[in-house]
Amino acid sequence: MSQFIVRKAAVLGAGVMGAQIAAHFVNARVPVILFDLPAREGPSNGIACKAIEGLARLSPAPLADAQLAAHIEPADYDHDLARLGECDLVIEAIAERMDLKLDLYRRIAPHLGPQAVLASNTSGLSISALAEALPEALRPRFCGVHFFNPPRYMYLVELIASPLTDPQVTNRLEPFLVSVMGKGVIRAKDTPNFIANRFGIFSMLATMLNAERFGLGFDVADDLTGSRLGRSKSATFRTADVVGLDTMAHVIRTMADTLPDDPWHAYFRSPAWMTRLIEKGALGQKTRSGIYTKQGKDILVLDPARDSYGPAGGQASETVRQILGLKSASERFAALRASTDPHARFLWAIQRDLFHYCAYHLAAVADNARDVDLALRWGFAWSAGPFETWQNAGWQQVAAWIDADIREGKALTDRPLPAWAADPARAGVHFLQGSYSASRAQDVPRSHLPVYTRQAFPPGVSGEKAPDAGRTITESAASRLWVGSTASEGQDVAVLSFKTKMHVVSEAVLEDLLRAIERAQAGFAGLVLWPADEPFSVGADLSAIAPLVAQGRFDQIGQAVAHFQQASMAIKYAQVPVVAAVRGLALGGGAELLMHCARTVAAFESFIGLVETGIGLIPSAGGCKEIARRCARDAGGETCLLAFVRKRFETVAAAAVSRNAIEARSMGYLRDADVIAMNAHETLYLARQTVRSLADLGYRPTLPGQRFAVLGSGGIATLQAMLLNLRDSATISSHDYTVGLALAETLCGGRVEPGSLVDEQWMLDIERQQFVELLRHPLTQARIAHTLQTGKPLRN
Repeated sequence: MSQFIVRKAAVLGAGVMGAQIAAHFVNARVPVILFDLPAREGPSNGIACKAIEGLARLSPAPLADAQLAAHIEPADYDHDLARLGECDLVIEAIAERMDLKLDLYRRIAPHLGPQAVLASNTSGLSISALAEALPEALRPRFCGVHFFNPPRYMYLVELIASPLTDPQVTNRLEPFLVSVMGKGVIRAKDTPNFIANRFGIFSMLATMLNAERFGLGFDVADDLTGSRLGRSKSATFRTADVVGLDTMAHVIRTMADTLPDDPWHAYFRSPAWMTRLIEKGALGQKTRSGIYTKQGKDILVLDPARDSYGPAGGQASETVRQILGLKSASERFAALRASTDPHARFLWAIQRDLFHYCAYHLAAVADNARDVDLALRWGFAWSAGPFETWQNAGWQQVAAWIDADIREGKALTDRPLPAWAADPARAGVHFLQGSYSASRAQDVPRSHLPVYTRQAFPPGVSGEKAPDAGRTITESAASRLWVGSTASEGQDVAVLSFKTKMHVVSEAVLEDLLRAIERAQAGFAGLVLWPADEPFSVGADLSAIAPLVAQGRFDQIGQAVAHFQQASMAIKYAQVPVVAAVRGLALGGGAELLMHCARTVAAFESFIGLVETGIGLIPSAGGCKEIARRCARDAGGETCLLAFVRKRFETVAAAAVSRNAIEARSMGYLRDADVIAMNAHETLYLARQTVRSLADLGYRPTLPGQRFAVLGSGGIATLQAMLLNLRDSATISSHDYTVGLALAETLCGGRVEPGSLVDEQWMLDIERQQFVELLRHPLTQARIAHTLQTGKPLRN
């Protein structure tokens, strides 16, 4: 199967969704043309131009770097359709109206290239019906590609084929969406609202209905159906505000119009209070008022009975809190169903109704139960899908309870569970061999597309076969050193996985790291630093430092810092490549480790930063040394060095953390040669491949003992003047000034002559001395204590 290469893409429709899809194309380094109607005034492509400009005002930010907007070209349908011939992939993202989409397809069809793929971003219209408007030759290259909002951040993309779609088209498109766009792809059947919205919106409707039945306020229902239930913090009613009440109403109306035979059809209607809010223009977050609104600093919530707002903040009952605290899922469900507490009865009811609906429609909507669970996890931010939850709670017992409620008239419909779900021999739907397909009446394995071999540890569902964890070489309480089980999975590359909480870099981790480097040098192509889950590392173990500070054992602290520096330098000068595979947070000492690696493979959504100033310290595991060295290299001479150092100084002094890997590169934490992985689940694969590539090229570490220029006293004076201005204007505190001055002295190489050449050990010694000196300061000690107690920084 040939690779699907997208040299340029086009997005049709410059609304909020279309513009954000275009933004994510350029995040993935795919140039894109953004089309819309011609503007009535000004440039004909003015609507698209305004949409591109508006990306900078959206939050969360659709663009990883504002400068990427320059790679989105504005266009209009009247003058630029010929440019569609340049595009390998065209995504239609206009309003959810069949007539408008069909009309647009007729206009664009003659301009598409002979190999171009056309896809609709529809959230639920029939792909087969849309295909009918296309020329016969184009229909095999047409499908649905449904991004979830916001496209940059939501992992789910539903891929929907019509009966006429060439299977090779979707099989080539899926790897592009997975690896280049960084998405989790679910193949959905061509049914109204597809998988995630079909079941997710039903879940929201059932929650709204049962909240009314049990007399629960919207804020109480949200407290019950958010984090406590393992779902998004925005829960149900707040999620409706975020989505937009008009959008929610449209999806509900689509279900009502297109699913007349659904046994739950009577419930496919917007609640009266939602209709009233929409009529008033209170559409939720985008109008700053909806189910929730803000009055000054107070959050208010709608009381539908009074049609007015009151204080929000209702919470789950103590009974429910105790029930949800039970470790066993089966015990939790049994307690919820048996309880007379309205909150408990509500939670049982909404899950019963969801299980019932999902089981009844599984055969028609999705190929298998795994696709449903992953779609709701990725599209609605649930920690577990409905079938996983049901299986974990005890399939047969829950099925019996659902059946009893149906017979007693407590469920939303009297339709029985399908025979496969009610089978007394059934233990669940997820098994070692695959997940159950109701339409095929068999368990089906995961996709065999080659792209998924790049995911050693893909997102899994409860009950299925766990990924191969490889063969352990050595293991301790702090880490595990291992290799893949087969050569193709990396038998020649050793992997070190931290096991400490939040993957803090403890003394034990450092010892294991040094031993791992020795083992890698003795018999492997290289070493990958890859914690098995997020984060990469939140830095040094503060809890181990605090007691030493209290006891005044600063010499021992200095030795511990030297040990950390030793590990950093061992990484840098290892005789085999050491590569970091980063997902999530890499802060403080964690960032310093990766800065010493031969390469870093960072997931696109990585948050990297030297944050030590937030606790009154400076980076001391080689981070300052690496920044100073890189500044000297990039400046190319003393004249420009101050500008480079000042920029990095401001970043570190502010404890700034990158919001993505592209920004981490611009902040100096990643290098041009480092790899950015759009799909976080491919970081380990890419890190192993990077090790092999470097090894095959005859890897040699940087020559030791090299010297580089520093700013010395002149640079310190300049940075100190900047700090004085900030302190005197009350922008920073007096202790921030003290910490900043220590950072300035370190980055400038100490009080030496400007332009002096120093080596790495000189810089490491300064780092260590400044670090220990700051630890002696009572205000730094207060910051550390506050952070350990609250997890938040203290500005004193």
